[in-house]
Amino acid sequence: MIHPKAAKAAAVGLAAALLLTACGRDGNGAAKESSTPVASGPATGTITLWAQGSEGEALPELLKEFEAENPGVTVNVTAIPWNAALSKYQTAIAGGTVPDVAQMGTTWMGDFSPAFEPTPSEIDSSTFFPGSAKSTEVEGTSYGVPWYVETRVVYYRTDLAEKAGIDKAPETWDDFKNLAKALQEKAGAQYGVQMPPGGADSYQATLPFQWSNGAKLLNDDGTKWTLDTPEAAEALKFYSGFFSEGIASKTVATGATAETQFVDGSAPMMISGPWHVGLLNKAGGEGFAEKYKVVPMPKAKTATSFVGGSNLVVFKKSKNRDAAWKLVQWLSKPEVQLKWYKATGDLPSQESAWKDPSLAEDSKLAVFGEQLKTTNNPPSVETWTQVAAAADSELEQVVKGGKTPEEALKSLQQTAESLGTGK
Repeated sequence: MIHPKAAKAAAVGLAAALLLTACGRDGNGAAKESSTPVASGPATGTITLWAQGSEGEALPELLKEFEAENPGVTVNVTAIPWNAALSKYQTAIAGGTVPDVAQMGTTWMGDFSPAFEPTPSEIDSSTFFPGSAKSTEVEGTSYGVPWYVETRVVYYRTDLAEKAGIDKAPETWDDFKNLAKALQEKAGAQYGVQMPPGGADSYQATLPFQWSNGAKLLNDDGTKWTLDTPEAAEALKFYSGFFSEGIASKTVATGATAETQFVDGSAPMMISGPWHVGLLNKAGGEGFAEKYKVVPMPKAKTATSFVGGSNLVVFKKSKNRDAAWKLVQWLSKPEVQLKWYKATGDLPSQESAWKDPSLAEDSKLAVFGEQLKTTNNPPSVETWTQVAAAADSELEQVVKGGKTPEEALKSLQQTAESLGTGK
């Protein structure tokens, strides 16, 4: 399943990759950039901050505390609808009218990073979940900090699993597939699991299986695509097998349909993010939370999942650079991230924040915290969104058009090589 925010971010990222001109790189890539220290003392002056969707609407209330701690500063927040973000950022970068601080989806970093300041050394990246910290890096340089995170885990109906004779959570690929089959054959489910069969952002759903099987999308120095490896083919064969064997539907279940199918038992297992905890509890009504569990991704060589969310960046053309970084540092504090989580539901990127009882003692959310320790993210290169769009099409041809995983990956590799990596 793809969260609405993630889907919109990916769409913006694709358009940015195709249209962005003001921030282009040369064909040889860029050298690692050095950072500049942040001046000491409280923040002063005016800070402009742009944020998307509900985050932009909720931030002003939280930032009253930052302004109280720094009496000489004013933070002006502009809330931008997701569907207007592309033109807003592109126009601002081209015209030199950028804000001081901005929220950036993790899939945007490779497209816009030439406009961002490198992260100052005062910010310790080791305090964040490794996968989220990696999402700020482009060509060896970190640009910004992880603000909030999300990852994907397995949701399944324990009551129906017990009806099917399974009382143990799936831990391996075989366990996962056997549970899906049992839910279908013995518990009355029409389909054992919900999985994207193709279309926008669908290939993203295969990546946890590829990473868990040891596949890499790029070589170690990030100069060459490695999409058609045996490890990737084996993972794609496993994934597509759910469709060829009729265990998963070839029709996409989106939005309320996904929740409905999970609640009514017609498709009682899926891989999704933390937002679905609240949605399922609401859709299922009182007591439904006791009928399902969330567990980490099934293991092959590892049990690696996808990490997403949003980062905070400071623009090189910021008019109040030091104050901007002080605001980013403040928003990165574990105690501030906990307040933000309680206000919005956005999960903290700081590992230490997960020791708080509000997260540690919630049996479902704690699973996300554990999974965040083993995550990966798509490469932050200029051409990723174009490669991902081609990959979505190839996946659909495997599921619905009869291509073999090997044929699809060979075609994808050729497309990716023609696009390059921007280095």
